[in-house]
Amino acid sequence: MTIKTILVPTDFSEPSAAALAYAKQLAGPFRSSIHLLHVTTDPGAQPWAAEGPPATLSKVLEELKLQAHRHLAQALSAADRTKYRAKLVVAVGSPFNRIVDYAKKNSVDLIVMGTHGQGALARAILGSVTDRVVRFAPCPVLAVRTQEAGTPARRRHPSRPTSRRITR
Repeated sequence: MTIKTILVPTDFSEPSAAALAYAKQLAGPFRSSIHLLHVTTDPGAQPWAAEGPPATLSKVLEELKLQAHRHLAQALSAADRTKYRAKLVVAVGSPFNRIVDYAKKNSVDLIVMGTHGQGALARAILGSVTDRVVRFAPCPVLAVRTQEAGTPARRRHPSRPTSRRITR
């Protein structure tokens, strides 16, 4: 198995940072390149956009893209960018569509992305970018979930009893 290119979509959240850490660990032994992708939504596509002048929306989009590039540059040090032959990419549109399109167009071998671990109801109502990428990506997807605050590090399986030390 060869993994030449690893795509790491990021929204600059904690799960995205964890996914990048996993990608760096995987990229080392495989000598893979890392493509760090952030997808921003086009303010002109928002319902409130009809209220504002197009020139202002264009400036807002350019500022969003500039900020995203800055965050991408902070996510990977200059040394890491060289080591992993990294590409820092900002795309505009629907995150799910842009991630899958990018993977197809750039012959990505693996997508490593964070997941927020939302509950079944929230996922059913809102959908999950990670869920949809897993279903439609042209390559394997590694979904990295971070531990939520207040959640035990390991959940006990309900059918397994907990071991207890008995002292007399």
